[in-house]
Amino acid sequence: MNQDWIATARTLSEALPYLQRYTGAIVVIKFGGNAMGDADEMASFARDIVLMRQVGVNPVIVHGGGPMINQMLGKLGITSEFVRGKRVTDQATVEVVEMVLSGLVNKRIVQAINDEGGRAVGLSGKDAKLIVCEPDDPELGFVGRPVEINTDVLHSLFTAGIIPVVAPIGTGSDGETFNINGDTAAGAIAGGLRADRLLLLTDVAGVKDADGAVITDMRPEQVRELTEAGVIAGGMIPKTETALKAIAEGVRAVVILDGRAPNACLLELFTDHGAGSLIRATEPRIRPRG
Repeated sequence: MNQDWIATARTLSEALPYLQRYTGAIVVIKFGGNAMGDADEMASFARDIVLMRQVGVNPVIVHGGGPMINQMLGKLGITSEFVRGKRVTDQATVEVVEMVLSGLVNKRIVQAINDEGGRAVGLSGKDAKLIVCEPDDPELGFVGRPVEINTDVLHSLFTAGIIPVVAPIGTGSDGETFNINGDTAAGAIAGGLRADRLLLLTDVAGVKDADGAVITDMRPEQVRELTEAGVIAGGMIPKTETALKAIAEGVRAVVILDGRAPNACLLELFTDHGAGSLIRATEPRIRPRG
């Protein structure tokens, strides 16, 4: 008998406790814009999401799209100003951001999932007032901080067997349009849903210790200690801050993992080893990672 077939059957058998564990679970996945330019990576990601839905998981995709926004701003000749390293989002810029994220990027992901046999629907945080925002910093213009998450529309899609794909655009109390950091939007939606998992796909293997080794299992207090010590630094800080806030709002665990790795989401959910750095405030339901 073909050894590859035997290995595949063994893998499926070993995955059974995890497939049972996640039946009916809500998993929010932040999918970064850098991975969207590669058609093969997009197709592989979409296939994994369809498989997750097929085995009973309720996935929600929240995406970014920074590279595409930069390209469109350049084509339109719109220059950006920066305050403390952050882009100022004026009226012209937020219109481009909404056009790119809610249009081009969102529908590209929806199409990829549908092409793999799934049923996906694209929406933004403005639809059904999914994400209501306040200005994050007046100096940054239309950059929003989520203050209210209305999840009824997502639950309706779950019931219908549909995969929501959410663009990180929010609405203000007076109908303004706000651009939201993708990780922030994903964390807020995960908190509103009290999701079982929030997966933050990035371009590094996870949170690393002082020796450069990936820490596979963490508690919030350890994250704070490493941040104070300067071990967690740079671009990892906002991701761990998102993780801690999501956990405080009821998300059971957050995983920071390398989205470039093949089948990263499936490895995290359905294997004993997992992938990346898992941050949680409670004990595991099955067993600790090896």
